[in-house]
Amino acid sequence: MYQYTEFDTAFLNQRAAQFRDQLERWQAGKLPEDDFRPLRLQNGWYVQRYAPMLRVAIPYGEVSSKQIRVLARIAREYDEPEAEVFKAAMQGQGKLGTTFLPTHCAHFTTRTNVQFNWIPLSKSADVMELLASANLHGIQTSGNCIRNTTTDALAGVAIDEIVDPRPYAEILRQWTTLHPEFAFLPRKFKIAISGAQEDRAATGWHDVGLHVLKNEAGEIGFKVFVGGGMGRTPVIGTVIREFLPWNQIMNYIEAIVRVYNELGRRDNKYKARIKILVKAEGQAYIDAVEEEFRQIVEVDGGPHTIPQAEFDRVAACFVDPVLPEIADVKPSDAEQALVENAARHPAFARWLSRNVHQHRNPQLRAVTLSFKRTGQAPGDASGDQLDALAQLMDTYSAGEARITHDQNVMLPWVHVSQLFALWQNARALGVASTNVALLTDMIACPGGDFCALANARSLPIAEAITQRYQDLDELDDIGEIDLHISGCINSCGHHHSGHIGILGVDKDGKEWYQVTLGGSDGSTLSGDNQAGKVIGPSFSAAEVPDVLEAVLTTYRDLREPGERFIDAVRRIGLDPFKEAGKGARHPAAQEAEVA
Repeated sequence: MYQYTEFDTAFLNQRAAQFRDQLERWQAGKLPEDDFRPLRLQNGWYVQRYAPMLRVAIPYGEVSSKQIRVLARIAREYDEPEAEVFKAAMQGQGKLGTTFLPTHCAHFTTRTNVQFNWIPLSKSADVMELLASANLHGIQTSGNCIRNTTTDALAGVAIDEIVDPRPYAEILRQWTTLHPEFAFLPRKFKIAISGAQEDRAATGWHDVGLHVLKNEAGEIGFKVFVGGGMGRTPVIGTVIREFLPWNQIMNYIEAIVRVYNELGRRDNKYKARIKILVKAEGQAYIDAVEEEFRQIVEVDGGPHTIPQAEFDRVAACFVDPVLPEIADVKPSDAEQALVENAARHPAFARWLSRNVHQHRNPQLRAVTLSFKRTGQAPGDASGDQLDALAQLMDTYSAGEARITHDQNVMLPWVHVSQLFALWQNARALGVASTNVALLTDMIACPGGDFCALANARSLPIAEAITQRYQDLDELDDIGEIDLHISGCINSCGHHHSGHIGILGVDKDGKEWYQVTLGGSDGSTLSGDNQAGKVIGPSFSAAEVPDVLEAVLTTYRDLREPGERFIDAVRRIGLDPFKEAGKGARHPAAQEAEVA
């Protein structure tokens, strides 16, 4: 993973000291609330339904065991609300039926960041300094700026990789951090990069999506998408360049964002995302970007053209780790032991097929640890679990992990000879479930239990579904399904791109849920990017598990041999699923909705 420099460390320490000064001036009444608010937001500090929420940046998902231990300490020592705050939260959510609001937890997000839900603002400067001690921060995890750039969790190790996208992501991270022209855009701005044949980074759903590729001459460049996004208006990004030379990527993004900064809507936040501008202007927007790019290169001299030496400097920071403890293990012996252990332990064999991924180094594997289990929200980890995770990272993955888009954790440097031992230890920690890519490996936002923007709770829905589908044989029979749950139209749970999407909506102060089918994130499993379509009216929380079961029963009844859920939905159409959902409605809920 990227090796931070002395400059990086000094910069983050300076930023933490600056935030402490801002906090203390605000606490003393010397810095008005209206002035402090954008400063805390630019450092990742929100104020949510009941308490502050901190979002920590994990650039392109890479995290070290040292950093995980710092996050564990924050969860254990700081993610604890004041007594009156927690009492008010339990009373407020208790009226909706929530009986448990987890504290002392970190939450893995779909943008590979980490969030904490309960840290008091009075302790925020202490937390910022602790983060800086491990080269962590919350800079630009909020606000109308360029956010965390994401990539594929398998970046650098994937067998179908064309080019490792991480050096490009790191160059963009350094360039966009505190960019003076782009700190106050019309709205937030998100970039994703895919360097493999399969798009596992959902690039089509981003403000800017970049596909690294090689042309017929063997030259490296980018296919550039602009204007993707979810929210109230789901839009798939538009291709505006089929091939852009790699060294021009910053100049070109500069042009993209300059045009957006100048022409984007600022009078209506619901129409301020770049997707609205691209959709409204069409070719005129693309022409404006090309003209701005021409000016940057020809008139300004291409100030952000990336020199080969600079790329090499950054790329050199991504060095494969040395695994000395297994260097002498013969590949044939490791593979034979793997086969024997799989034959003796069916659960291990299932784990190998579901959670273990091929690696460009045939002696290694990448392993997904599932953070989807009963009793904890999808993507949640306690302080003790994070410490145990750090130990697994040190023992089996050279102290490195990747937080994934699916709110799990991947270990990218596991030797074949250590897979069985890793599985045993992961089982003890409770993160070896073989549900990866299956129904209960769902994405879910924190929803109305925590978020001030949410219309409905997500976590009780996720828990009810998880509880119902605990039979792994049944999950295997249903097959691979992307289930995504959002608590509001902002789509933090990416419900638009789920094969099955669940969206919380408010009706007269009550929680209801829309169900969509047929969404795609652009992966090989899902097919081309597209938004799911709503089936039927909204459903009550109590109905959602029954509706889901009715939809899945319909699929199992109508599927062809070997046909996956998403393919069956596209072949059959929505009507049978609509009827199934309608048939699963509860009479009392039907009457309530009509009323």
